[in-house]
Amino acid sequence: MKRSVATAFAPASVGNVAIGFDILGFSVDALGDRVTVKRSSRPGVTITAITGVVENLPLEAAGNTAGRALLALQEAAAPDTGFEMTIHKGIPLGSGLGGSAASAVGAVVAANALLDRPLTLIDLLKFAMQGEAVASGSMHVDNIAPSLFGGLVLTVGIDQPRVKQIPVPRAVRAVIVHPHMVLGTREARAMLNKSVNMSDFVWQTANLAGFISGCYTDDLDLIRASFEDVIIEPQRHKLIPGFREVREAAMAAGALGCSISGAGPTMFAWSTVDAAEAVRSAMVDSFAARGTQTDHWVTGMEGRGARLVAD
Repeated sequence: MKRSVATAFAPASVGNVAIGFDILGFSVDALGDRVTVKRSSRPGVTITAITGVVENLPLEAAGNTAGRALLALQEAAAPDTGFEMTIHKGIPLGSGLGGSAASAVGAVVAANALLDRPLTLIDLLKFAMQGEAVASGSMHVDNIAPSLFGGLVLTVGIDQPRVKQIPVPRAVRAVIVHPHMVLGTREARAMLNKSVNMSDFVWQTANLAGFISGCYTDDLDLIRASFEDVIIEPQRHKLIPGFREVREAAMAAGALGCSISGAGPTMFAWSTVDAAEAVRSAMVDSFAARGTQTDHWVTGMEGRGARLVAD
């Protein structure tokens, strides 16, 4: 008997991870989006409701990240049914925590459970990428891949993406601090320079290589030394009032590194287990000193990707 309805939870994510612009990200299981997809006699994709922390999103499928991803799946898989979808948003709009990616991922994971022949995760990644383009204006995978696969994820390529989950030292925790403000991904991308100095390119490449090597070898000193974005962060930090002070406070409290989550305004830090609470307090207090309220989490790095949950 064919399944008629499925609900998927897709976690939030931190994109870029400082030194991996558009290719590196990790999942944040503390919050996420829930998407329910039902079989429908009506062709195409129908979005019936959007609830949660964000409600004023397009109900037209082609203009909605989850809807566009589901349309892409339909076009490729040609199922014998239409889809009816509801979205419950757990990720704030314009937070830099991969809200658009999570909705797209949740939609294709739920719909995949209704197909006679389920598709691969790489197939679902490609469909979700088309949904992400609705929100950001381009196809990038640093939020989609970790939301779908879970953990710290490196993705190489767009047309034929290759996904690699990177091991993270067990002693590491992620500290996530979301200031109560909104930044649009399109605007944050539009401000970036189109070219990079050769010296900065070499520096950033070395940092990315050192960071990944440190993760594979449990070398916290190498992770700390490599945890510096010399290309994107210097251009975007001005969009987050108090960024420098928050970063300095995190580092003084023992963080391995601290930077912007995706396009911002959320900031994140990596730290050891014993320093995580001190790093969180330092970042939260620094924002509070400027009158900025925050939401904040400390999470492990073994995060799970999108999965089916009870309807």
